[in-house]
Amino acid sequence: MHRLTRRELLAAFLGAPAALAGCSMIDEDTPPLPPGEIVGASHNLGHRVRDGGLPAPADDAWTSIPVVIVGGGVAGLLAGWRLDRAGFRDFVLLEIETEPGGTSRSGRNALTPFPWGAHYLPVPFRENESLISLLDEMGIIEGTSADGEPIVGEQFLVRDPEERVFYRGRWYEGLYLHAGESADDRAQLAAFQREVDHWVTWRDGQARRAFTIPVANCSDDADVTALDRLSFADWCDEHEFTSPRLRWLLDYACRDDYGAMLADVSAWAGLFYFASRIRRPGDEPQSLITWPAGNGRLVSHLHGKIRDRVRTGVAVFDIVPTDHDRKPGVDVVAWNHEQSRAVGWHADRVIFAAPQFLARYVIRPYRESPTELAAHLNEFQHGSWMVANLHLSARPHGLGFPLAWDNVIYDSPSLGYVVATHQRGPEMGPTVLTYYYPLCDHDPRVARSRLLELGRDEWAEVALADLSRVHPDIRQHVERLDVMRWGHAMVRPRPGFVWSPARRQAAQPFRNIHFANADLSGVPVFEEAFHHGVRAAEELLRLG
Repeated sequence: MHRLTRRELLAAFLGAPAALAGCSMIDEDTPPLPPGEIVGASHNLGHRVRDGGLPAPADDAWTSIPVVIVGGGVAGLLAGWRLDRAGFRDFVLLEIETEPGGTSRSGRNALTPFPWGAHYLPVPFRENESLISLLDEMGIIEGTSADGEPIVGEQFLVRDPEERVFYRGRWYEGLYLHAGESADDRAQLAAFQREVDHWVTWRDGQARRAFTIPVANCSDDADVTALDRLSFADWCDEHEFTSPRLRWLLDYACRDDYGAMLADVSAWAGLFYFASRIRRPGDEPQSLITWPAGNGRLVSHLHGKIRDRVRTGVAVFDIVPTDHDRKPGVDVVAWNHEQSRAVGWHADRVIFAAPQFLARYVIRPYRESPTELAAHLNEFQHGSWMVANLHLSARPHGLGFPLAWDNVIYDSPSLGYVVATHQRGPEMGPTVLTYYYPLCDHDPRVARSRLLELGRDEWAEVALADLSRVHPDIRQHVERLDVMRWGHAMVRPRPGFVWSPARRQAAQPFRNIHFANADLSGVPVFEEAFHHGVRAAEELLRLG
């Protein structure tokens, strides 16, 4: 990929029209690329874990401990948080990266924190008591409404303007493009909303909703699960949803939450996006909670609760169920990057909170008998993302609706950007823009290859060319541009996966190993990581 010309690079990642426009904007007065680097995501160390060959620990490098949590993403941190809240503190959490948080981690400069991935959390329904308890602990909940719903402090809700979309030279308010819509466009949007309302209203014989959060509380009625066997694109075709604007909106939703296109996401997952966060037909979706750091604010709080038991820069490469003195246990072997040596723990139980694709490499029985024990892991697919943070000396110029928190480009394969300083104001001066680019190839291996073949400078060229179409002066204001490459950013809810036996099998304990990750829900959102982290911890607490 490094041999591509600039025009070929932009054509490959933004399309030919964008490449032509991007190249035409470059002249002798164009500033050079700003400084920056690839940050986070230890691909090289992760590939060493995958490829094996790391040494065994010396005899004096072993520690005995009741519980080891493998993975310091949201699910792992929440497992630790739940154990700690119950008064159980004899555990260690091991994380391969130098900072915990996974795709919810954040960064900071002299001006503001900013996200490196997930950047909001919808206000939970009253039924999600555990999540509400976390938000209450953080001082985010101010009370309870008359109907029992949590009341979130106004300062934590996304302030206006929340979102805008760029189309043919101008910014427009909102995400759905109303400007220039036809009567048929409006009719199809209304018909789609009626479909969503139908599923919001729907209840099974046990009074369960078709779509709610967490997925574990959704109905498994055949009328609902049948939607999982159909792609969202095919479902749209069956309902004659042909409006380009509506199809764009639905495709954007799939790229936004799942890193995949309409045709590669199940109809169940597509409808889940729209229906799971609406309380009653006709209601707006739940309001969004956010911070300058995005969900890094949640990570910071959780990490702070268990900081003394978190070990970063530690790559687990072997998990071995054992029997010590006729007592079942688990040996965990890892590479300590800072000490450049192998270390090990003799544990009673393990919470495996890392993504499922790693299980086949690090859990020894899975690795040695992949067909017999780990065949279900073949059903898991993960999408790839590039995230860039642009540090700006001033706000860029743009025509139309003013700068919002979420800024989306209608004809771009990217998702646009969020503004880190939006919650704080003011509306001028320096800021940080977080730019998101999901690689949505049908084959996730192709997407991952394309992601990792580009270095910082190539991804910086893609981001700046894309944003220059909506902010012609942006190159004049960018002082730094760093890039994060997420090779396994989120699980993809492809047709047939969410309600498959494979997904449900993956959540079952294997000997003394318990599993916790949003992967286990098939939809990669914070609430699902929360659910599985807490669930796995409570499994251990019940066992005593």
